[in-house]
Amino acid sequence: MNIAELVEVKPNPNIPELAPGDTVKVSTKIVEAGKERSQVFQGVVIKLRRGADGGSFTVRRTSYGIGVERTFPLASPLVEKVKVVRHGKVRRAKLYYLRRLSGKAARIKEKR
Repeated sequence: MNIAELVEVKPNPNIPELAPGDTVKVSTKIVEAGKERSQVFQGVVIKLRRGADGGSFTVRRTSYGIGVERTFPLASPLVEKVKVVRHGKVRRAKLYYLRRLSGKAARIKEKR
């Protein structure tokens, strides 16, 4: 038995086609004390995982000198919208090497 046969996953229409190396702005719904607000997380896509459960993508940014990574499910209704700021030119699927780089060394060239 396969999980794809058991679970019907509807992709979120607000998420465009992503690729590793893209710089994205992810708007998510945050519920605090009964109130709902939108929060933006901007960074570089370092990992895309496609799977039977809908998949996910991981975004990395540096905040006050500390690297912060957040994983977002592709099928989640809490992801309001994803805007691709720039397309990066990379040669591998997982950009884990960015974790040990900082400053100018962590920059990714833009795809032309």
